[in-house]
This record gives sequence, structure tokens and C-alpha cells, in this order.
Amino acid sequence: MSKQQFQTEVSQLLHLIVHSLYSHPEIFLRELISNSSDALDKLRHLTLVDEKYKALVGDGIDSPRIDLELNEEAKTLTISDTGIGMSEEDLVSHLGTIARSGTKNFLSQLSGDDRKDSNLIGQFGVGFYSVFMVADKVEVTSRKAGEDKTFRWTSDGKTGFDIEEVTGAAARSSAGTTVLIHFNEEGSQYANSYRLQEIVKKYSNHIAFPIFLTYDKSEWNAEKKESEKKRVTEQVNAASAMWQRSKSELTDEDYKEFYKSITGDWEDPLFWFHTRAEGNLEYTTLFYIPAKAPMDLYQVDYKTGVKLYVKRVFIMDDSKELLPPYLRFVRGIIDSEDLPLNVSREILQQNRILTTIKTASVKKILSELKSISENDKEKYAKFIAEYNRPLKEGLYGDFANRETLLELIRFKSTRAEGLTSLAEAKSRMQPEQKALYYITGGTENMLRNSPLLEIYKKKDIEVLILDDDIDEIVFSTIDKYGDTDLKAVNKGAASEDLKDETAPEKAAEKAEALKPLLEKIKATLGDAVKEVRPSARLADSPSVIVSDEDEPSARMRQMMRAMGQKEMPEPSPTLEINPDHEIIQKLLADPSNGRVEDAAWLLFDQALLLEGVPLKDPATFVQRLNRVLNQSI
Repeated sequence: MSKQQFQTEVSQLLHLIVHSLYSHPEIFLRELISNSSDALDKLRHLTLVDEKYKALVGDGIDSPRIDLELNEEAKTLTISDTGIGMSEEDLVSHLGTIARSGTKNFLSQLSGDDRKDSNLIGQFGVGFYSVFMVADKVEVTSRKAGEDKTFRWTSDGKTGFDIEEVTGAAARSSAGTTVLIHFNEEGSQYANSYRLQEIVKKYSNHIAFPIFLTYDKSEWNAEKKESEKKRVTEQVNAASAMWQRSKSELTDEDYKEFYKSITGDWEDPLFWFHTRAEGNLEYTTLFYIPAKAPMDLYQVDYKTGVKLYVKRVFIMDDSKELLPPYLRFVRGIIDSEDLPLNVSREILQQNRILTTIKTASVKKILSELKSISENDKEKYAKFIAEYNRPLKEGLYGDFANRETLLELIRFKSTRAEGLTSLAEAKSRMQPEQKALYYITGGTENMLRNSPLLEIYKKKDIEVLILDDDIDEIVFSTIDKYGDTDLKAVNKGAASEDLKDETAPEKAAEKAEALKPLLEKIKATLGDAVKEVRPSARLADSPSVIVSDEDEPSARMRQMMRAMGQKEMPEPSPTLEINPDHEIIQKLLADPSNGRVEDAAWLLFDQALLLEGVPLKDPATFVQRLNRVLNQSI
């Protein structure tokens, strides 16, 4: 027997579970049954595709089941399956450590709010440890399929665990795992057959494998005229593929509990979409939207949430081919009647049937979301609070569904409280307005106070505030919403819409008068700017920098360099000058003024600062500012 310590993260997790999560102790059974179901799924799949495991059929594997055995007197419960099983190494890695990346980050986010923290645990797939809410000792005996050794893992959930090889009568005769729970005082309430049946029906009724409960049942003996206990074994779940049943047969509670059984989530889903397709292809999909975004949503190694079945046989649950990456928050089932049972990941990537199912599934999910956005704004607002950003990612890669995604995404705005849609913004356009305008490139506060918005505020024209760090990348590829132009106010083309077409002669006269000063500022700044020109978009500020339509903004270049793209091109921005500003008027009044050089650099540097771009030479900026202050005091 070897004595081993828990990994630090496991110890932290166990302490949290045992001391903080007593509001839902009954879910220990859901988690253990779910683990058994997964083990049965994996072994059944391997016997279809792997020659090594095909030879094992008949060794108990051809009749997969989950068995619960209750001993009320000893206050113990045994959960057994005939699944894939675990080797000694597996027991250590699965039950003694948490290997998934991101778990340390998960633990660092624990808030002390028991309810919130319990939700996090469900999302990170560490539900086995919930057994220590109800047990003071747990024994896991397992034999891996294809191997002949049985090992037992034993722990009290506190200090560590023991592992030993089991021989003789105590060894398993076939592959699978047996979990023996010794209930503690809190868990003794579950040493009751009625309670166990109630929990199985509540959480695991739709597990695809039969669940049998063996217990002492009281029966009336007519001859002895007394009640006596008889050991019986009864199936306690429906053992049907729930998603194959008609929607009319299922209640909301059926859907919610099935969701919890396949995800480990503690909260009800926001909504679900159940579809059965018949015709050239036959398949069933059941998709759920979690109430809270998965913790690994923005991690490269995110865990997918859709399981693939073929004719009710589990195939895989970790394929990123089933839905596009921007829908990685979706949970659920795809069950195909037409895919081969031995389909591999490599085949999936090129499979025409799956491509068709995937395309149709995406359209179904987006169309259902659009319907909800129109008919249940309160619930849709909860969805957007969690998933607005992933939908924006879809704009960048899913061209076929771009128009629908544009309808679904929500935006901050200079006119609307909260979030608004493009359709709503379009309905508020001014009669003379030529496009829908937006601004990117900084925090919300920075963007709302940008000098670029001054003329739009003055004309009462709405501007959308796009402050996500991906917004500039995404929306630089989109120039239309339906038949309406989408324009960034920090790009050059938007200023063309603001020109006063009623007084072209006056504008030309003003530009001519400003020309010598603009030339002097350009000569002073040199290659730091591409062009210096009069601005039609400024009302109160003296200067602003803008980019050409096909160029990243200064803020975007800075962000890309921070992400490691050292070779980012450095196109010079355009400096726009407000011809009506007092500073510019003073410089115009005395073009020989020796302070033009300092003023030119200060106008440029302050425009950069307002864009959120750090100055390359702040010391020189301060020296210029001090000179100008000294001369003006």
C-alpha cells in the first residue's frame, strides 16, 4: 500500500466543498452516476473502433449498466459500473490531482460566496469530490479494460489517499469501477432507498444506461401476517435517450435536469433548443445556453460542451468540429442516424454529413436567439451580458451568418441607456444622417470623452461605443448593416459626411486661409504625420489624429505590439486641426510666431494622449509644455 498526498489544488477544493457547499449535498449521487455513464460511453465507443477493445466484448461489456447497492444498517452505498475502468496511474491522476489547465485560475476566483463558488465547481468538472460532503471515507476499486490488475484508492478527503493492488475475491472480475461510500453523520440521510430513488429520478432519469438499486424492501407476508424485509434489485431510471423523445412528452423540468446531468452545472440553463431533422439526413440536436459563461470561455484550451452520438451511441465529447469556436459556450447533444459508428476525429474534419448538421445547427441556434431577442428582451439581456463578445468573434469568421449576428449583437451608445441593437440605432437616425457611426480604440470612458464625438454631439447624431479590445479588428471588415453604411468616426472617410455642403465657398476660403499654417505644422512634425488638414469633426478641441480606412489606429498598433507582433507597420497618422479653435486662430493671426513649432508638437502629442497612446518622448513633451506655460504667464 502506498500513501500519497493530495495535490495542493485538490486540498483547497476539498476544503471548500466540505465546509461551504452543504446547500446541495444530494448532488454527490448525480456526479458519481454521471462519471459511471461517461465510463460506459467511452468503453462502448472503444469496442466499436479499437481492435484491442473489440476482443473484450462479452466480458460484461456487452450489457452496460450502473448498480447501486445500499446497506442501511452499515450506512454504506456502493456505485458500480462496467465501464472503461482505471489503472493505478489513472487513479492517481484522476482522483489525486487536477490536471486541467485553468484550475488554479478557477481557485483564485473563488469569492467566498458559497452559491457562486458551487457553480464554478460544476463548470470545472471536479464533481467527484462532492462525495466528501456526505462521506467520511470513500473507497474506489477499479480495473481498467484490457488489463488484469485491480487497484483500490481510499481516502477520508482530508490528508491524502492510499492506493493498493487488490487480489483474490476482492478483485474485480471484469473492467469497471466500484465506489464504496461510508456515510458520515450528514450523509446518513441518504442511507435510505426511497431517498436514493428520488434523487436518481430527479437528476439521472435520462442517463442512457439502466441504473439498478439493490436494497432491503419491506413486504407483507400473508402467511405470517407480518412485514418482512426482502433483498431486491430494481431498475430506478427510464434509461432512455431523452433527446429522442418528442418535445410534447417532455416538461421544462425534464430539460433542466437533463442539462444538469450532462454539464454538472448547478443553475438552470437560460434556454434550450430541441430539434429533430428528417429527410435526406436524420439527426436530433438538443442545445442549451448556460446561465453563466463557462470559466474557460476565453482560454485556448477551452473544453467543448457538445456530445456527439451516432444512433444513441456516444462517440466523443471533446471535438471542436461540432460547432464553430464562437459558439463554444453551447452545451448539449448531436445524435446522427447517418454517421458511421467508427467515425474518427480525422474523418469528422472532412465529413460532409457533419458539415451539413453543423451548418444547420448554427442557423438554428442563431435563429432561436433572434426570436428570443424579439420576444423576451429581459431574458435576452441576460444572454448578452454573458455572450456578447463571443458573438462578435463570429462576425470575423462566419460570413454566412454575418447579417444575423449583426442583428444579435448589442452596443453601448451615446444616445441609449444600457445596450442597443443596430436596428434600434438605425431607427433613431437623423434625416440628414448618411451612415451609422461608431468609435473604437479605448476604454468606454476614454471613447465617450473623445474629441472625435464633439461634432456628432453638436448635431445630435448617435455614435456607437465599441470598447471591447476585439471591436476594431472585427468591425474593420464590416462596412454595411443591410443597406446602411457603417463608419468609424476615427477613420478618414467619416469626415466627408460632416462637410457643410450649403456653404462650399466659405469652406474653401477658410481652408485657403489655413493652408500656410498647416504647411508649417507639417514641416515641423515631418514624418511623424502623414498629413495635416482642417477638420470637419471637431467642435471644442483644437486637434485630433485619425487613420486611413485601411490602416489600424494608433491604439490598435499599440495593442498588437503588446500581443507580440513586433513587426507591426508604423504608418503615420493624419493630424486634423480645428480651424475655429481659439489656439488655431491665434496662430493664424501671427504666422511668424516663434511658438508655432512648440504648438505643433503639443497639438500632436495631446491628440495622441486623447487616443490613449503613450508618448515616445514624454520628457521633451514636458519641456515644450513648460516653455509655453512660461511664455503665457
